[in-house]
Amino acid sequence: MTSRDAVRAIWEAALAAGDVAQLVRAHLRLERDPARVFLLGAGKASGAMAAAAEDVLGDRVVGGFVVVKDGYGARVRHTEIAEAGHPVPDSRGRAASARLLEVARAAGADDLILFLVSGGGSALTPAPAPPITLGEKQELTRLLLASGATIGELNAVRKHLSLFKGGQLARAASPAHAAGVFDRGR
Repeated sequence: MTSRDAVRAIWEAALAAGDVAQLVRAHLRLERDPARVFLLGAGKASGAMAAAAEDVLGDRVVGGFVVVKDGYGARVRHTEIAEAGHPVPDSRGRAASARLLEVARAAGADDLILFLVSGGGSALTPAPAPPITLGEKQELTRLLLASGATIGELNAVRKHLSLFKGGQLARAASPAHAAGVFDRGR
């Protein structure tokens, strides 16, 4: 094996290890059999995660909604996918946040909400808390990015200006059972 072949093999192994679809298929298991499963998600990899979750859970998935960065869609059967702006949030993300909350609130006590979150999820779901406007969140995001803020710092600020983040989506899903699948690699 040449050095080039070895590097290529290492690269391909690293890509395979980070394949969210493969990881979801390998590790997603239900501990109980819910009446219905709804998939909700946000992030660049959440579409691929939803497709894999549908493969694992089959017809138990009755619906859902996932928001991804432009161009990051996936083939799904039961889950609606929308695209929105990243890294600066846009009005499509605000509308997607409202739709995610709507689907979460529709779940019942015997249902399961499976949250699929990956990198970019925070920018894709701006949901500004009044009196904050989307324009103000956009400007704040631009200023923080330009100042060199880390993603952790950016998300800490976003959480406090949102109707969606910091556990609020999970609270909206109550009394349904909620579980999360998180991919921090993308």
